Amino acid sequence: MVTAQTIITESYPIKKRAMAQTIYVLGIIVGPTLGPPLGGYIIDNYSWPLIFYINIPVGIVAALLTFQFVRSPKYAEKLKTRNVDWIGIALLIIAVGFLQFILEKGQEEDWFSSSLITTSAVLSFFGFFFFIWREMVYKYPIVDLRVLRNRNLSIGSILSFVLGFGLFGSTFIIPLYTQTIMGWTAFQSGMLMVPSTIFTAIMMPFVGKMMEKGVSFRLLITSGMIIFFIYSMMAYKILTPNTDGDAFFWILVVRGVGLGLLSVPVTTMALSTLHGSEIGQGAALSGMLRQLGGSFGVALISTYLTRDIQFHRSNLVGTLSIDDPVVQQRIELLKKGFESKGMTWDNSQEAALKLLDNIVNIQATVLSYMDVFLWIGVMFLVCIPFVLILVKKSKNKIKASDMIHE
Repeated sequence: MVTAQTIITESYPIKKRAMAQTIYVLGIIVGPTLGPPLGGYIIDNYSWPLIFYINIPVGIVAALLTFQFVRSPKYAEKLKTRNVDWIGIALLIIAVGFLQFILEKGQEEDWFSSSLITTSAVLSFFGFFFFIWREMVYKYPIVDLRVLRNRNLSIGSILSFVLGFGLFGSTFIIPLYTQTIMGWTAFQSGMLMVPSTIFTAIMMPFVGKMMEKGVSFRLLITSGMIIFFIYSMMAYKILTPNTDGDAFFWILVVRGVGLGLLSVPVTTMALSTLHGSEIGQGAALSGMLRQLGGSFGVALISTYLTRDIQFHRSNLVGTLSIDDPVVQQRIELLKKGFESKGMTWDNSQEAALKLLDNIVNIQATVLSYMDVFLWIGVMFLVCIPFVLILVKKSKNKIKASDMIHE
């Protein structure tokens, strides 16, 4: 992804980069959204291991196109293999690899009560520590951290993390909700995300044109965050155990519009004032932070759901009393329903209590999903003042110095 973004940025003059980045980001958004319906169809109709074979034809085509069309930039010809920062690469693998493992397995292993997670955290910490030290002192760093002195890149990288958190977090939670609460198949859950992708695709060319005409990054990013906040609040309001699938349509349309306004400006702003080899370095940092934002989002949401469900269940159970006439009436109705199906009194009593317990669990789960959407919305709302303060007011006009550089 980093190489692709670098090629695109270097191949277009500054005045056309916004539209080029629009096409690139469109692929990033569309690909992961079309993956779940295709994967869901394979799982529902064939066997789940087959989803991994999708990579084979795609990889072959990509490799052939790469050999045919991709060429290294002129400045890369000066570099030699012996100058590659292999130690930096190894340290980065250790740091990010163990961090990813912690985020994926932390909840399953009960986080730092597990010696495996604790050891991984220590290795990840020292991996990052020595990686940063190595990149600051080596002549040919694999990631030149000095490039973060560029204001646009540093702000864009932080916003990429936030965007990754919201994008992957919301993409993770909606199919999970439809399958666990609504009983949908994997294919149905995947298809639900298609409207969002369509409207993101529709929005992106307009956003690219607006940027070419000089609409400020600040205005576009702020608008996108406000719309994403609205989307989160809409989702928060409609969730119930009986929410119909049609209720998600307009919510996901709003999500698509918000992503269209966020994705391209954030990516373009991050790389807008970089040149030459700096573009690859900036793309690497911005892309890595977006992926880490997604990993943090999925991990934190998964952990939060597990614990929040227990919290809501405890509160709901605390409000139920066997002496409450309403509760007694509900249990009696459930018992009669089971007895009408031929169950004995004892079995119908047990089944009624189990069903009531299941209803409580479902309600606790729905409340937890509502909380997640609320906090995602608040996160984007809190970021808006920082965008207004930190992102410059200047419009995306081409400077004479940039044209000379090109």
